[in-house]
Amino acid sequence: MAQPTGEPVEDYDYEALPPNFSLWQNMAAGAFAGIAEHTVMYPIDAIKTRMQIIGASPAATYNGVLQGTYRIASGEGLLSLWRGMSSVIVGAGPAHAVYFATYEAVKHVMGGNEAGVHHPLAAATSGAAATIASDALMNPFDVIKQRMQIQGSSKMYKSMTDCAKYVYRNEGLGAFYVSYPTTLSMTVPFTALQFLAYESISTAMNPEKKYDPVTHCLAGAVAGGFASALTTPMDVIKTMLQTRGSATDPELRTVNGFVAGCRLLYRREGMRGFFKGVRPRVLTTMPSTAICWSAYEASKAYFIRQNDAL
Repeated sequence: MAQPTGEPVEDYDYEALPPNFSLWQNMAAGAFAGIAEHTVMYPIDAIKTRMQIIGASPAATYNGVLQGTYRIASGEGLLSLWRGMSSVIVGAGPAHAVYFATYEAVKHVMGGNEAGVHHPLAAATSGAAATIASDALMNPFDVIKQRMQIQGSSKMYKSMTDCAKYVYRNEGLGAFYVSYPTTLSMTVPFTALQFLAYESISTAMNPEKKYDPVTHCLAGAVAGGFASALTTPMDVIKTMLQTRGSATDPELRTVNGFVAGCRLLYRREGMRGFFKGVRPRVLTTMPSTAICWSAYEASKAYFIRQNDAL
């Protein structure tokens, strides 16, 4: 950006948002990142959801990602792997916009944008605050998504709107948020771990903190895989709560919270049940977070260049 003659040019660290980087630009970058992250890896997420459901029929029981992909595609049609993705597209953009806007705001308040200084506490706290805000917006869309991912959902719901109406009519508004506390019990530590790992890895790989696509991609993948593996038990319970309304098992339909879900899962499947779907979850999350961070950082770099050209 051109500077008036006689005034010093102000340099800023890439990781520290410049003064002319507006809120809407940060939210646009976050929205782009969220949509890119979720849509690319959606089919594997669908398989993970089915693997986590308790008491699934033999036709909906899979031993791995490849087997699950083949059986769903051959038995229900290839496009069924993307069933429910419209809910993600509608919800992920606004949710990730709020996510990254909150992250940058809290990080700035905590001094995490100071150039040349690594602030792990600021990164972890910012990530936790960001996920509390974004999950409040995303949770209903996630419920709809998982309802549409389960086997036989095409016979119950014709569209995202139809699914939302069905859930509301038969289970009430609370069904969209019954899993919210459990979701937070997973996503808050997940996000804190992910942001802490991402900031630490990216700082080690790129101490100058310049825009570097390779660094953002690798750091995002490793951070996401690490965090997703550790938080899989909470994800299993979240899936139980979000799909309970479609279950035929009376005991499953009455599960009303995290503790009740843990008790039921442990009684039926033991400790092993808490890690159902861990491989597809990690397999989904690593490229998803790599895509998310790469898209976000690329968007941020683009807006910075555009602002500097003014």
